[in-house]
Amino acid sequence: MDLDEKTMHTLRKTFAVFDKTKSGFVSTQSVADMLNNLGTDFDLEVLRATIQRIDNEDEGKVNFNGFVMIATSFMQEDDEETIISELREAFRLYDKDGNGFITTNTLREILKEIDNKLSDEDLDDIIEEIDEDGKGKVDFEGFKELMI
Repeated sequence: MDLDEKTMHTLRKTFAVFDKTKSGFVSTQSVADMLNNLGTDFDLEVLRATIQRIDNEDEGKVNFNGFVMIATSFMQEDDEETIISELREAFRLYDKDGNGFITTNTLREILKEIDNKLSDEDLDDIIEEIDEDGKGKVDFEGFKELMI
């Protein structure tokens, strides 16, 4: 699969979140969580077989390139318009007042729902990155960038 820059950026960010020691490797046990974080559908048995092909020496870890090979074998190319439409609808559900933004506290709750394994520190880092002006609000564009 030929990956665009945005997809590679997303994969790098996901890998970095799970490579807590900055060793350049993640455990093969965390790959399922990483794929879930990316919103990727997969069959657990197929994932195990794919990991075994990549981690053929059974080291229990993969580097970034190995992760990319695993992830791309499960990634589906969705129509961008469909994805944006679904994200817009999700954003509207959380923008209850119709102000055109959600609070970073609401975003924190959303991220916890998506991945309950994110630590408070991980959430703080994500929020800090997306709320560059520190106003505690995220508009649809910021929300879309984070979710894609």
